Amino acid sequence: MNRSKYRAVPTVVGNIRFASKAEANKYCELNLLQRAGKIFALKTQVPFILSVPDQKIAANRDIGKYIADFVYHDRTKKPWRIVVMDVKGFRTPLYKWKKKHFEAQYGIKITEVK
Repeated sequence: MNRSKYRAVPTVVGNIRFASKAEANKYCELNLLQRAGKIFALKTQVPFILSVPDQKIAANRDIGKYIADFVYHDRTKKPWRIVVMDVKGFRTPLYKWKKKHFEAQYGIKITEVK
């Protein structure tokens, strides 16, 4: 099995391919929480467009994309809230920038797990 430059080992669970064993393990854990009714609407690899205001065209201009490892609704919090989660072994400078941009644009904090 091929490793990434950060030594992540791609792993398949069911018919879903994950970039690392840690991501696959987190999916299994979240899947159990969903089956127990604690979370719902679990999705993997959810893309979010990153954009900035462009005064020349009086609209937003798309400048990139952030792909969240997991997005779900947490029933244990009142009111229910959306959780955007990323499994991180190494935080690259590009990831750090995308995280800041995402949080500023969408008003949602990214939950990071190892």
